[in-house]
Amino acid sequence: MAVLNILNAVNHTLDYEMEKNKNVIVYGEDVGLEGGVFRATTGLQKKYGRDRCFDTPLAEAGIVGTAIGMAINGLVPVVEIQFSGFVLPALNQIIAHAARMRNRSRGKYNLPMVIRMPYGGGIRALEHHSESLEAVFGHIPGLKTVIPSTPYDTKGLLLSAIREPDPVIFLEPKQIYRAFKQEVPEGDYSIPIGKAKVIKEGKDVTVVAYGALIHEVQKAVKELENEGISVELIDLRTISPIDRDTIIKSVQKTGRFVVVHEAVKSFSVSSELISIVNEGAFLYLEAPPTRVTGFDIIVPLPKGENHFIIDSKRIFNKIKEVVSF
Repeated sequence: MAVLNILNAVNHTLDYEMEKNKNVIVYGEDVGLEGGVFRATTGLQKKYGRDRCFDTPLAEAGIVGTAIGMAINGLVPVVEIQFSGFVLPALNQIIAHAARMRNRSRGKYNLPMVIRMPYGGGIRALEHHSESLEAVFGHIPGLKTVIPSTPYDTKGLLLSAIREPDPVIFLEPKQIYRAFKQEVPEGDYSIPIGKAKVIKEGKDVTVVAYGALIHEVQKAVKELENEGISVELIDLRTISPIDRDTIIKSVQKTGRFVVVHEAVKSFSVSSELISIVNEGAFLYLEAPPTRVTGFDIIVPLPKGENHFIIDSKRIFNKIKEVVSF
């Protein structure tokens, strides 16, 4: 076992798969010599050479466009967009080409490629550094979108993403890159994309979250337990495809539903999850499904970010409100 944080787990997983599969190529802005802005790719260029781990120009459309060409021709590119807010110039390549290639070619071409991005707030960064765009990617047929919350899940999900025959958006919650460590097997294992994890079973309310906010929810759950409220906590792990069955089964048991995520409220992952619950468990509900989300504004600059980021107190209050309905 290795004891790793999420950032270490990303580096370890890339190293593991690059050694195992000579077709895996890692590149992006500052990814090679510097090891990435967060040092997620430290040491890979030195170990595997500049042909397999290298820096690119500051051109996100070029990064993704070349990855499409590589994937069509038998390589497995794992590219890094330095911050998720920088991905906007690449959306044409992602949506118009990467997501459509299997359908466009009627199955002749697969695109085994991963687009890694640090995402979310919590580090007091500048504009375009703190976006949570998971719902944008989740909306696009042909893409899979994954968000880990622990080092263990990071390795298991990233290995699955690299081995997928089609494009995967891999969003890494940078707020908890170095927040804690966990034992991670050094050998091979994977976590299926599209399968949520029931972190804790409960009987009074189902709470679904993902990424960094899993840990804020866990703080709230401990406080709620002191008041006799039993929470079933689910880590969604995959934004698309969503694990409908696990969520519906849980709500049928608890009768109440709360979603927690950092992204803005409108047209969000929480909107989709609440629709799933209404369609699949409406007759079991004892309270209206609800959510704790970011506000419908641009993520504030550093001085105002603390007013936007969700904390355990806000989660505690909303869950208690739902249980008391």
